[in-house]
Amino acid sequence: MMVPLISVVSMALAPSDDIWKHLYDTVLWKYIRVTLALMIGVGVGVTVIGSGTAWLVTMCRFPGRGFFNWALLLPLAVPAYVLAFVITDQLEYAGAVQSAMRALFGWQSRQDYWFPEIRSLGSAIVVMTLVLYPYVYLLARAAFLEQSVCVIEVSRTLGKGPWRSFFSVALPLARPAIVIGVTLALMETVNDFGTVDFFAVNSFTAGIYDVWLNMNSRAGAAQLATVLLLFVLALIGAERWGRGGQRFHHTTSKYRALPNYRLRGLRAALAILACALPLALGFVLPAAVLGGYAIRFYEETLSADFLTHASNSLTLAAISAVSAVAFGVFMAYGVRLSGGKAIRAVTRIASVGYAVPGAVLAIGIVIPLGLFDNAVDALSRTLFDIPTGLLLSGTITGLVYGYLARFLALSYGTMESSLGKITPNMDGAARTLGHAPGATLRRVHFPLMRGSLLTAALLVFVDCMKELPLTLILRPFNYDTLATFVYQYASDELLEESALGALSIVAAGILPVILLSVTVARSRPGQEAISEEVLP
Repeated sequence: MMVPLISVVSMALAPSDDIWKHLYDTVLWKYIRVTLALMIGVGVGVTVIGSGTAWLVTMCRFPGRGFFNWALLLPLAVPAYVLAFVITDQLEYAGAVQSAMRALFGWQSRQDYWFPEIRSLGSAIVVMTLVLYPYVYLLARAAFLEQSVCVIEVSRTLGKGPWRSFFSVALPLARPAIVIGVTLALMETVNDFGTVDFFAVNSFTAGIYDVWLNMNSRAGAAQLATVLLLFVLALIGAERWGRGGQRFHHTTSKYRALPNYRLRGLRAALAILACALPLALGFVLPAAVLGGYAIRFYEETLSADFLTHASNSLTLAAISAVSAVAFGVFMAYGVRLSGGKAIRAVTRIASVGYAVPGAVLAIGIVIPLGLFDNAVDALSRTLFDIPTGLLLSGTITGLVYGYLARFLALSYGTMESSLGKITPNMDGAARTLGHAPGATLRRVHFPLMRGSLLTAALLVFVDCMKELPLTLILRPFNYDTLATFVYQYASDELLEESALGALSIVAAGILPVILLSVTVARSRPGQEAISEEVLP
């Protein structure tokens, strides 16, 4: 799993055709400025929307609160590039919004009125904020649910109202969770390619593709990828610093329902608007537009080999999910059996790929696979005078390897958490009955981990369905998935024909979102007792 990163850094440090000086003098600082601006904008946006809506649905009562509780996670199912295509389709000059404005006010041309530029850095920030705020919402809501009622009640006795209690008590206590959520959102931001490419935003990821494919320089792409890795390491360091070694513990074993501030009138209307707006723009709008297009243009979509692309996506995602679960179980169970620091360190390093942008991993995979194929081909020619060609490069095997390197952390983390909930006494009892570790895993742990195995496979499956940068680079020649199919058609202004594919990707992500919502809702200790207490 570390081979891609090692190969990227090795190529970046190796002597090259002096393209680094050219990049440094021309585009490097522009990539840095744009990427930093993108990260700052998205970071502020997801923090405000995610933590604000999490506080509202957790601590306040207003009409629709129960619906928003889980519905605010739905934009997580929408890939950012899909929302970018939909918003551009609706807001561009020939789109529904500007066409309606011209018809309503009698304007004849673009010179008669002002409208913000759609394909811009600001639009990229808005789009990514709308689909990534659920990371912060998810973790902030869990943090608010787990907070002690005591500190909130004390703040009220000191004269603080709901909003002052939020800013001075609840928000600081939830800071570690919010920082983690923002970090995850920013990692997805630096990984994104479809959105920044569609909006013509010169971020690092777009620059890597440009240097590699247009300038035909793998060395330059590797050097830019190494700089991007520094951004990722800085994010990880910021997340660790944000936690600051702080620990929060419950000081009572008695749990009661959290206080609910009942909102009425204008306050209730504003709360509904604050929750409905990001949901409407991040999920309802793209789902409605894509659904309408999918119904009207399904024949054109089916004639464009849609079923083949869907089959490719399902096959790749299924193979990758099963492989990731198998590796995750192997690693997590190895840690459980040994418990040594060295094994724990190695497994954590092996699962670091989730923090690395797909474009960086793709470069790191192409290089070693190409070296392997060339070595085997040269050996075969020497010994048997038979060329072998490309055995791994540009194949499904290489693509699955890329998915595994990127998403193994999801599987390993889920397996580690699940095994941690099983008491070691189970292992001891199985060993006394004559079962070896393998038999214990098969007959004792697997039945207890069934739900976690399914969850891990589902998470990896959905992420593989959505992954675009890695797939664009590593896919076999003339081989498309739903993600690449949607990206190519929408980039050619053919969103209508790709709508069914985009809607399929969104639909695949809804089930994990619902599972996450149920998990968070049950995260408060004593939840069953609380439910019995508040029910009539």
